[in-house]
Amino acid sequence: MRICFILNPTSGTNRTQDVPALLTRYATAAGANFEIQLTQRAGHATELARQAAAEGCRVVVAVGGDGTVNEVARGLLGTAAALGIVPRGSGNGLARHLHIPLDLPGAVRRACQPTFQRIDAGQINGRWFFCTAGLGFDAHVSKLFAQAGTRGLSTYVKVALREYRRYRPTPVQMELENQVLLDTHCYVLAFANAAQYGNNAYIAPRADIQDGLLDVCLIDALPMLRAVRVGVGLALGTLPTSGGAAYHTSRRIRVRAAQPLGFHVDGDYVADATEFEVELEPLALEVAV
Repeated sequence: MRICFILNPTSGTNRTQDVPALLTRYATAAGANFEIQLTQRAGHATELARQAAAEGCRVVVAVGGDGTVNEVARGLLGTAAALGIVPRGSGNGLARHLHIPLDLPGAVRRACQPTFQRIDAGQINGRWFFCTAGLGFDAHVSKLFAQAGTRGLSTYVKVALREYRRYRPTPVQMELENQVLLDTHCYVLAFANAAQYGNNAYIAPRADIQDGLLDVCLIDALPMLRAVRVGVGLALGTLPTSGGAAYHTSRRIRVRAAQPLGFHVDGDYVADATEFEVELEPLALEVAV
């Protein structure tokens, strides 16, 4: 079994480690037949993953954060290769949901001695996501977080607290596959394939990554008392019972916004738009876990 590790050298907050040397050490100890490729630019991981799959690699491992995982996974859709993850990012949402070890030795061993399963994959306006996508405040914070110059949970929290005082909800119309039509406001509208954003912040703790449905979490406004309930619910995995959010499940969702709203895929801001088409592809991706 051939394995390709695709490493994003800019992922994570610890840039002092010689990650290629550590990957070599642990993969060799696991008896793996492997190669290591380093990304050079945005989107490069998708190209490298597609090439590795075409060359017969059975497992292609994303070594990085959620953005790197997203890029590698996109390159593996429709191929015979499975996605592995060595989490090196700030949130590591998909890795946490799949119970992949967060330490480098453990994650490498898991990638080299995997079992396989298939998971669902989502699209929003043609952009693939595997953990979560969303509109509103979380996308707004993701955009500013990417511009902050530093990574990590503390930076994200600082940006979120600063913007909370400024951000206002947007009127939206949402249509679910079962013909439910909602006229509401969007502070946060999250489409969850997996249970959490990352860092054990559970936006949809009941989400099942193999059930063929997205868990849709709507927060229409966030006054102070509700913000406290939402924060506690995210941390404890109790948001559905907190009274801070409303939930639906659907395979397809259509959203129209009264003014442009930012959207993100797997924590990375994409663009602003007023119309959104969201769809889930059941069991579209094989993963090595």
